[in-house]
Amino acid sequence: MQKIFNVTGVCVPTKHYMVDISRQLSQIQELVKQGAYFTINRARQYGKTTTLHALTKLLLDDYLVISLDFQALDTAKFADGHIFSISFAQYFLHRILRQNTEITEELHDTLSLLNTEVSEDRKDFSLFELFQHMVRICQMSPKPIVLMIDEVDSAADNQVFLDFLAQLRNYYLERDTLGTPTFHSVILAGVCDIKNMKRKLRPDEAHKTNSPWNIATRFKVEMSFSKNDIAGMLRAYEADQHTGMNPDDMAGLIFDYTSGYPYLVSALCKLIDEDVSQLERFRTKSPWTKDGFFEAERILLSENNTLFDSLIGKLNDYPELNTLLENLLFTGSAISYNGDEPAFDIASMFGFIRNNQGTVEISNRIFETRLYNLYLSGAKLQRMDIYTASQKDKSQFVADEHQIVADNKTILEAVV
Repeated sequence: MQKIFNVTGVCVPTKHYMVDISRQLSQIQELVKQGAYFTINRARQYGKTTTLHALTKLLLDDYLVISLDFQALDTAKFADGHIFSISFAQYFLHRILRQNTEITEELHDTLSLLNTEVSEDRKDFSLFELFQHMVRICQMSPKPIVLMIDEVDSAADNQVFLDFLAQLRNYYLERDTLGTPTFHSVILAGVCDIKNMKRKLRPDEAHKTNSPWNIATRFKVEMSFSKNDIAGMLRAYEADQHTGMNPDDMAGLIFDYTSGYPYLVSALCKLIDEDVSQLERFRTKSPWTKDGFFEAERILLSENNTLFDSLIGKLNDYPELNTLLENLLFTGSAISYNGDEPAFDIASMFGFIRNNQGTVEISNRIFETRLYNLYLSGAKLQRMDIYTASQKDKSQFVADEHQIVADNKTILEAVV
């Protein structure tokens, strides 16, 4: 089967052209070895699920890995501690029996006890009882247990999730103080970090500290792709397709516009491979050129996709985010990064901005252009003097969206 570039779901090495993520996996594996509890919180479509999938395979020889996805639990499952505990136990039992073949007799008997209580649907079965069973399961497991939970954002609107985290924290502390058997490592993955989930549920100032997840190790693994990462993927593609491209040059161009944002990298490559290559002017020449890249960028910026839809939705959900981005794009002044300011925190969490040596920047040129297009097409900005002036002067400097035609003298005369 011929490989393709993938922008949906999990990337599989045998089916898709992929960046080599062994560096990231090695660093995360080291955290697991240390027994760390941590959160992989990165922006939407940043490769979190693909990373967890690959990590599971890497850990199986040394650990019993339980991989859950909170999107599998509907909203009703988070109604209260009892319903959540029963639902979590059912999901946990299903996964541990399906994902692991090394179930000893002792562990099987312990799992059967939990299954019996769940089947009886005891009304007093809640988080405390759930974690008593988790302790016994960890004690009887032939290997240390690693718990992974993807899409924890699905639980963001529910107090019971914070109560669940508090139980994880309690037994993490008891592991070191009392020797209580518990999960060796816990990995949560999602867009929101726990601090912002907590702020959403309990916005009053008194609850912004003393987090139930303050035992978490800081996750510092760089998950964006470097130019060399992208070049490695393109070399594999070129070895199969023989397009005549220069992988290093193309990787540099892709990185310059995406800053290594995984979805954007794959989306541009997919567009060049599948769409740009079918255009009439590329029938007799390779699309893997600067010209082909800019055509892919034009298509990407004009289309609706799940990433852009999610980003635009966040502007509606968080008015302070919208204000920050407008100021950043249109005031022309540098803005110092302030991690204590919620708007900066939210913008960074959703992938809009980055902290470049203390100064706020839009994360990449693709996002910057998309945001400019959004704001400049808005009725509010079209009534502003800056919009009118920009449209009047644009033709002096720009022949199209990629080619500047004015010389330095013309530009200086216009702005002085």
